[in-house]
Amino acid sequence: MARKNRSVKKTGGGLKFWGRHAVEAALANPHRFVKKISGTREALASLDLPQDLAVVYSDVADLGRAIPRDAPHQGMVLDVDPLPEIWLGDMLDKATEKGRPILVLDQVTDPHNVGAILRSAAAFDAAAIVTQDRHAPPESGTLAKSASGALEIVPWIRVVNLARALDEIAEAGYWRIGMDGDAKETLGDIMGQSKLALVMGAEGEGLRQNVAAHCDALARLPMAPQMESLNVSNAAAIALYAEYTRNREN
Repeated sequence: MARKNRSVKKTGGGLKFWGRHAVEAALANPHRFVKKISGTREALASLDLPQDLAVVYSDVADLGRAIPRDAPHQGMVLDVDPLPEIWLGDMLDKATEKGRPILVLDQVTDPHNVGAILRSAAAFDAAAIVTQDRHAPPESGTLAKSASGALEIVPWIRVVNLARALDEIAEAGYWRIGMDGDAKETLGDIMGQSKLALVMGAEGEGLRQNVAAHCDALARLPMAPQMESLNVSNAAAIALYAEYTRNREN
């Protein structure tokens, strides 16, 4: 498949990750360049560290000053570089063979939400998440902690134009479903048998009109009338679970 929609190169300096799950996953990821690890002797003794990794033993107070205030570092802070960029076309070449779903996020900017969505994407075997570079959070320690290791597992493709990316996803044989709380049909009604790309909008604003126009159908999650909507990360988890169970039944 031709590389039509170029991913955006990650920019900026080094990152600091904290917390056991985020640190262990980064250490285990062969695509992640790790610079050094700082931590208490007790915490680092519980890790399987590479022999060539620079280690700085620090007390809890020093670690706390190196990261955002009150961040739960669990006695360890890892200095890393951002992950290499990923091409949308390359991901589609691999994903189409197995029919795993793709999750497209339209202007979801909260790093906690994106981290939680990555975690659900890993749990329910999604092929990747796709975001527009200008309206998505960068890699960060906060996002990595929220993802609980999934940042290292699920490919994250950043693109310049989300509408063009959806066109490329459709060319790869995906049925694009935009999640919209006002849609007439529910997700279960229109999932069908095709490979799915689930498109989620930001909380409050929902899908932008141009993004919705590049979906094949719009759907909502069925829910009790006393609740109007769900947090986008919760909605993504439910939609991915529905697709995961459908694939297991087929």
